[in-house]
Amino acid sequence: MGRTFDDLVAEADSVSVDGWDFSWLDGRATEERPSWGYQQLISRRFATVTAAVDLQTGGGEVLAGAAPFPPTIAAVESWPPNIPLATRLLHPRGVVVVGTSDESALPFADEAFDLVTSRHPHTLFWPEIARVLRPGGTYLAQHIGPATVAELIEYFTGPQPEASDLRHPDNESAAARAAGLEIVNMRPERLRQEYFDIGAVVYVLRKVIWWVPDFTVERYRDRLRELHERIESDGSFVAHATRVLVEARKPDAR
Repeated sequence: MGRTFDDLVAEADSVSVDGWDFSWLDGRATEERPSWGYQQLISRRFATVTAAVDLQTGGGEVLAGAAPFPPTIAAVESWPPNIPLATRLLHPRGVVVVGTSDESALPFADEAFDLVTSRHPHTLFWPEIARVLRPGGTYLAQHIGPATVAELIEYFTGPQPEASDLRHPDNESAAARAAGLEIVNMRPERLRQEYFDIGAVVYVLRKVIWWVPDFTVERYRDRLRELHERIESDGSFVAHATRVLVEARKPDAR
């Protein structure tokens, strides 16, 4: 006999969703990984630079796994619950963690870094990225692509036709160029997700709060129950994430 809807939902609604570690979902949900292996990609790039910064580092989990680091490295995070998590994880590894209330103005001097990295930034301020890069420096990131996980989001919110334009690689390329950067790579991939119980759905929607911004279990209990019955019948709920490998370069000084 499987666990009841109420048990699954209550458990997922009570666990901590701080940080950017998704190991609670092991055995409950799966997601294909992009072919480029982002963590290893930035680790190899760290070996070639002297100063780097990771933007929107979350709890620091992705950056921590990309060591060894260049001589100078910092990480920036604005979500208050993540800042102490990132500090505890990254300070022993030699990374300075900077908490900011607004990442639109990065707290660094012009041309401070050879490399700027970011995994799944929820906001992008291309002029600031360009400002803190040295001439010849690189922005290397994995972005969320357009209409990511639309099947799951629209199940709760209804159709979102504008989602196909948000975070579209063409639009991001144009914004990067407008800030003075050259596009080296803008490579999208579509990746299969599966959710095997309703608890996994609740956990993800509590953690990735911008997917369904008004999500609470009580507000969506009826829809959650319907989705629970669908998962019980079909064995899983399938959605598709979109990811984009982004590499942009600041032109050399003339």
